[in-house]
Amino acid sequence: EWEITFEEIHRNGAIAFAIFNYYRFTGDYSYIPEKGLEVLIGIARFWHQRATFSTYRNQYVILGVTGPNEYENNVNNNWYTNYIAKWCIDYTVEQINKIENEYPSDYTRIMNKVKLSQTEISAMKKVADNMYFPYSEEHGVYLQQDSFLDKELITVADLDKSQRPINQKWSWDRILRSPYIKQADTLQGFYFFEDHFTKEQLEKHFDFYEPFTVHESSLSPCVHSIQAAVLGRMEQAYTFYLRTSRLDLDDYNKEVEEGLHITSMAGTWMSIVEGFGGMRVRNNQLHFEPKIPAQWKGYSFKVNFRNAIVKVEVKQEGTNVSVEGNADVDVFVNGESQLIK
Repeated sequence: EWEITFEEIHRNGAIAFAIFNYYRFTGDYSYIPEKGLEVLIGIARFWHQRATFSTYRNQYVILGVTGPNEYENNVNNNWYTNYIAKWCIDYTVEQINKIENEYPSDYTRIMNKVKLSQTEISAMKKVADNMYFPYSEEHGVYLQQDSFLDKELITVADLDKSQRPINQKWSWDRILRSPYIKQADTLQGFYFFEDHFTKEQLEKHFDFYEPFTVHESSLSPCVHSIQAAVLGRMEQAYTFYLRTSRLDLDDYNKEVEEGLHITSMAGTWMSIVEGFGGMRVRNNQLHFEPKIPAQWKGYSFKVNFRNAIVKVEVKQEGTNVSVEGNADVDVFVNGESQLIK
């Protein structure tokens, strides 16, 4: 039996991103030649065969998908899906080249096993290099999908509160025709690939899409909290933090009797550590850009970064970073390098 969720093929990209993230956080590159590359090749092959060449656009398109926003089904060229498809292929080819040069025995073993030729690699790269991304010159934003601007663009603020949550009040026919976004979709791409875009681009897309977002998914508030913190909008970041941390306690979506949302629990941690704490790993180094909500006196958290337990304490007066045990860790706080002993 066919289910519309089968069209959420962007999930393949999330697996590749998890492999990328594993190396980024642990520094254990051996995982890629030992296990990860075979998976990456399989995912890249999937995207290669799933994309369609459009003679109309003279680019590759991806048709009939459901993006992260599950309030749109069977759409064409969901921007997030197209973007992560391109990234998957590019990242896979990058790892193939690296392993060929640095792990030749693993390269030979893997290529023989998966029977991947240079011709196929070139064909996959052609798809990535010529991927289509819907864009609105008028609004200066990437479009969530081809026909997003055809919708009646009424913001959530102008929606009668008695109609919420819409998935309990409206027919699916009405939901699918609406502009309302269940959870971060285009903004999910800006979250994953933050370093690919400027802060100005993030702000423009945030201001365009968030007003249409109903946050009727436990996955949604944390991403918006993190991005609001990046933009320095701490009141908004704190509001989204409360939404993710109290989702079940306050039964925001009127469905808590069905069970607790573990995703929102993880989102609470993410909102504090990645949002308020500004934790990132860039170029094998740990970065923090701490901020604190006006409502708090302070907060703290610990992270295990490559076997070093790093503790971050943030107060209104300032930030202290320490490390447990005898480890030495070089961290960046607000862009300045600090050797923590």
